[in-house]
Amino acid sequence: MGGATCAFGFSGEHKDGRLNVVLTPERTAQYQAAVEFAAHQLRHFLADPPAELPLFTRNGKWWHASEVWTQWCDGFWGGQFWILHRFTNDPWWRDQAVHHCRRIEHRKHDRAVHDLGFLFWPTWKRWYDAEGGETVRRVVIEAGRTLALRYREKGRYLHSFLAEDSLFIDILMNAGIIFYAAEQTGDQTMWSKALEHAFTTRRCLVRGDGSTAHEGIFDPDTGAFLRQSTQQGWRSDSCWARGLAWALYGYGTVYRFTRDLRFLATAEIIASYYMEHTPAHGIPPNDWDEPSPALPHESSAGAIAACGLLDLSELTIDGRKADRYKRYAMTILDTLTGPEFLAAATPGWEGIMKHGIYHSLKGLGVDESTAWGDYFLLEALERVLCHETVG
Repeated sequence: MGGATCAFGFSGEHKDGRLNVVLTPERTAQYQAAVEFAAHQLRHFLADPPAELPLFTRNGKWWHASEVWTQWCDGFWGGQFWILHRFTNDPWWRDQAVHHCRRIEHRKHDRAVHDLGFLFWPTWKRWYDAEGGETVRRVVIEAGRTLALRYREKGRYLHSFLAEDSLFIDILMNAGIIFYAAEQTGDQTMWSKALEHAFTTRRCLVRGDGSTAHEGIFDPDTGAFLRQSTQQGWRSDSCWARGLAWALYGYGTVYRFTRDLRFLATAEIIASYYMEHTPAHGIPPNDWDEPSPALPHESSAGAIAACGLLDLSELTIDGRKADRYKRYAMTILDTLTGPEFLAAATPGWEGIMKHGIYHSLKGLGVDESTAWGDYFLLEALERVLCHETVG
């Protein structure tokens, strides 16, 4: 990948803000090889793409017919192409990214899902950050406005796609696009909706030890919180790993917008739970509370957590914590770009990162590559190799 705009050739000790982070030649080469492999896999994907953008592989193949639950991952494909354009400055990747932005533009008005941040932040927001343009900015704002329409005044939360009484932990990862739209337009009502959602999620789904619930159920008439629940975890009182990773990254984003130290503290207690309950290699199981899980790893949760920890390392006011977050994130990346998780040594495998899980209870995307896992792996590598905060 000639002409890289990120510092692939770096070795030695690099001053990253207030941290001294060691990027050895060996580590840098491993991360660069992972990006080059990702580019190879994505070129192969684009040579014969499925009619509908897939969420996960089946037996390592993107082409398959399977239930998807909701079509929430289309933005992660364009996002990967934007990242590769940034790494390479190759206009071909820009063309692919712009094409995949335009194919989802109509969904800025999609009120059927709670995932508009997942759709438009990796695509149109990256496009705007890279090149500007009022038309591009307006698409991001419109998506944020549409997502804000999910707000329930009784209960003070953005409801999930399932029902108006349902709050999902991953909606927090999407709320950033509402904060952004409100900030850009000066819409205080929209800002307040995102803020109240963050507080409600914190109160109802984040536990005192830093673990998280997947779902909260509310009384639709009064808005009273009734109970914690789950759709993808082991049980309602357990801790589903990807949900916790969404919360870790999401509360860092909320703090970045609001500068309310309560959200920083929430992100940090969630980060502590992740680091204290995960094996030394940094990759959690699908649910930390599930006894003797059939599969020991959920790699997409690890990739999301790596991004969240890298973000938190720049946000925290404690330098020792910042160093711990950065180093733990790089431990995760060392593992995910190693031979067990990177698919480079698996002939015929079409994804980038193996051992992800979409929906274990439904048997969807179990021990496979996932669109979001591959995206967040690339985002984490971008953060490290480009030496700057993304977003």
